[in-house]
Amino acid sequence: MSAEPDDPSTAVEAAFGRLAAGPMAGLPLNNPGLRVEAVGFRRWEGLWVGVLVSPWTISLLLLPSRCPDFRTLAGDSTQTWTFPSGRYAFRGGLITEVGAYQSCSLFSPPSEFTDHSAARATAQAVMAALFQDGAAVHSRRDFLRGQFVRPG
Repeated sequence: MSAEPDDPSTAVEAAFGRLAAGPMAGLPLNNPGLRVEAVGFRRWEGLWVGVLVSPWTISLLLLPSRCPDFRTLAGDSTQTWTFPSGRYAFRGGLITEVGAYQSCSLFSPPSEFTDHSAARATAQAVMAALFQDGAAVHSRRDFLRGQFVRPG
C-alpha cells in the first residue's frame, strides 16, 4: 500500500529521529531496543492520526490536515478528541519538521517492550482499537495503558 502524497510519516520520523540522536540520546528512560517509527498514519476527520514509537515514548499523534478544530497548544494545555473508542486528551507540541502536533501518551517510558517489533505490533493494535466502537475497548484507562494487547 502506497502512502498518500502528504502522509506525514516521513517528516515525523525525521523530526523525532533528530531528537533521538540529539537531546534524547543516552537518557536513562530510553528503551535501547526501540527506534523512532511512525506507525499507521491515516486521515480521520480532517486530521492525520497515527502512533509514534520512540525509545522514550509510544504516543498517539495528531497532525492537522484540513481540520478547523485543531488548535496549536502549549505543552501544558490539552484538547479532547472523540474517537469511536472514546474520548482522549492530547497535549500540544511543536517541532520544526512537522509543525504543531498533539500527542496522547500510551507508554512513557516504554520499558515493558523487549524489542521494536513488539512495540510496532502494539502500535498497530492501538490504531485498530482506536477506531472500534467504545464497547470493544474495556475502558479508556485500559486503552491508554495498552491493556488490550500484551507487548512482546
